[in-house]
Amino acid sequence: MTVRNPVSNLQTLIRCPSVTPEEGGALDALEAMLSPMGFHVQRMVAKDENTPDVENLYARFGSDGPHLMFAGHTDVVPTGDDALWSHPPFSADIDNGRVFGRGAVDMKGGIACFIAALARHIEENGPPPGSVSLLITGDEEGPSINGTDKLLKWADERGERWDAALVGEPTNPDVLGEMIKVGRRGSLSGRITIRGTQGHVAYPDRADNPLRALPAMLQSLMGKAYDNGNDRFPPSNLEVTSVDTGNSATNVIPDHVSAVFNIRFNDSWTTETLQNEIVSRLQRAAQDLSLRSGKQAATFDIEWLGRPSPVFLTRNDALAGSLSEAIEAVTGKMPSLSTTGGTSDARFIKDYCPVVEFGLVGQTMHKIDEHVPVSDLETLTVIYQNFIGRWFARAVGR
Repeated sequence: MTVRNPVSNLQTLIRCPSVTPEEGGALDALEAMLSPMGFHVQRMVAKDENTPDVENLYARFGSDGPHLMFAGHTDVVPTGDDALWSHPPFSADIDNGRVFGRGAVDMKGGIACFIAALARHIEENGPPPGSVSLLITGDEEGPSINGTDKLLKWADERGERWDAALVGEPTNPDVLGEMIKVGRRGSLSGRITIRGTQGHVAYPDRADNPLRALPAMLQSLMGKAYDNGNDRFPPSNLEVTSVDTGNSATNVIPDHVSAVFNIRFNDSWTTETLQNEIVSRLQRAAQDLSLRSGKQAATFDIEWLGRPSPVFLTRNDALAGSLSEAIEAVTGKMPSLSTTGGTSDARFIKDYCPVVEFGLVGQTMHKIDEHVPVSDLETLTVIYQNFIGRWFARAVGR
């Protein structure tokens, strides 16, 4: 099969300018690879208010038995200034043993390797004793509204069921084989707005400066640890990312100040219990009058921003064990099982089946001159092929 070569697969995908939310020909290219292999390929367009329509792809090989899903995305982030690239960002040029192009690492490379791995497995061992599906979205780098979440629901409504899933995101910090992601911290964002009374700085008695309440409020959010972490997760951590009064004058006391924050949290919390904790901290801090002599408790509002991402942890020895063994067999390294990093589409998949993440080294993702060594593409393909054999052997009890 021509798709045995992960490098040529990746070059084909990189040459599709699929900057989110544009399909850019990437799903057409995937369909052209998968259909001759025997996959039943379906495309669906997801829609929602105030968001761009996004085309997604679902392909299945086999019709029964244990069902393994590979999930990923073909959309990529913008290239930035093309003139700064040493090779055009959609050229897929090979230079000094490296493939250059937007999406090489994040994450067209992972998709290219999995397709090559499955093609090799089928050619060398015959079809796996079950089913393999590819769930590919075009909305991972965008708002993630019309992507994996809706594609999973669409497939579920059509009777699709999965026993395990592998997401091909770049998980390795420095060297291929060092890290599997077996979970993700939750993410919660919010904006607090402290209300005051506008006035002239020369007459502070006639105003109420909300900035005088801000230090205590921020201290309440960032000063005391939320937890100590545990054997799978680091401590939860909140960072304030923006403070703004909307005030350009130097002689006017503003009537409000807003601060935006994000907290990455572990499984000591749910979204609801964490929201309650944050509100409780702010309410206590609002009583602090150390910088507000003669004033009443500060008045504030809180707005939760975006869609919170829940924390999750996969405990599935058949899945993580098969992948760890495959990595060790190919690289000689026993990977760490990590929950670090940001969110991913695994947060949607975990509601349907156990899920882990493993892909390329992520050092150049989203950067100018994003690239991947040809040797890493071959190594990842061999790992994926080894994993496919091991997982199905466990799934059917061999």
